[in-house]
Amino acid sequence: MKKVAVVILNWNGRKLLEQFLQNVISNSPQAEVIVADNASSDDSVEFLKKNFPALRIIPLPVNFGFAQGYNEALKQVDAEYFMLLNSDVEVTEGWLIPLVDFLNQHPETAACQPKIRSFRDRHLFEHAGAAGGFLDYLGYPFCRGRLFNTLEADNKQYDSVTNVFWATGACMLVRSEVFRKLNGFDERFFAHMEEIDLCWRIHRAGYNIQCIPSSTVYHVGGGTLPKKNPQKTYYNFRNNLMMLHNNLPPSVVFPVIFYRLFLDGIAALKFLMEGDVMDFLAVMRSHVYFHTRVLISGGRRNELRRALPYIHPATIYSKSIVWRYFFLKKKTFRELNFNTT
Repeated sequence: MKKVAVVILNWNGRKLLEQFLQNVISNSPQAEVIVADNASSDDSVEFLKKNFPALRIIPLPVNFGFAQGYNEALKQVDAEYFMLLNSDVEVTEGWLIPLVDFLNQHPETAACQPKIRSFRDRHLFEHAGAAGGFLDYLGYPFCRGRLFNTLEADNKQYDSVTNVFWATGACMLVRSEVFRKLNGFDERFFAHMEEIDLCWRIHRAGYNIQCIPSSTVYHVGGGTLPKKNPQKTYYNFRNNLMMLHNNLPPSVVFPVIFYRLFLDGIAALKFLMEGDVMDFLAVMRSHVYFHTRVLISGGRRNELRRALPYIHPATIYSKSIVWRYFFLKKKTFRELNFNTT
């Protein structure tokens, strides 16, 4: 068994592979680098076979999306640790060493991430992960270094190893044993927020998650779906509701979801008033899916409730990040005065 497998899930990303793959291979000598291809219709596989003949490729028969794509690929990977890495990430020399060392020394930690900075604006944190992810009690995700769309400059203010709620799926090192024990990602998510749902289950299974800022990578972001895309809006709103439904205890799940549906409605009206009709419709579609395919069936929630106890990690923010950001104008993580220990 290999200690570490770096697994890149690709879908029509030939240009990104051409730009970043050699960098990953050169800076990951202690790991096996693998590309799993989600039935790309471009020439990704041909490019890999021609330019990286020694590289292991896992071809998938259809585009399963991020969640099921990784689940299917990782069934075929034998390693103690899985490094899930987006194809649009530039890694740095020795990037894996602090992450692997930390998991080796801390069996209570199931997953970790490095510090994520922007590839384009390299002094800024990057949206998807920054210096570690958190969640407020209504399910809104945020990070050390990023609240909503406000990105902080990295001035080493978040260079401490920190207990976090979620590690980004763009660059997450996770114990294979735990990933498999928890049945991987919820495949209904397809893409977006599946890693936060998994991290919630990791906490419920009794482990913690850490950000290790002595490792730094640079992420382009929006490699599959651009930030302004109605399909991305749909997945984000729909999957956030499913994540809450999967993991909240019976005593609070419906009050929280009711409040979230109300806030989602306000967000949808804002889209409409700004002329973003397709984003407005995306929010409406996400609610239709949630009501008809999740609330009515309830099967997945019941299965998860039986499998894992509910615990309330200290890394869930007990206040509303929406209120503090939009109304109290708290724009940085430090202004929240959030004690995560």
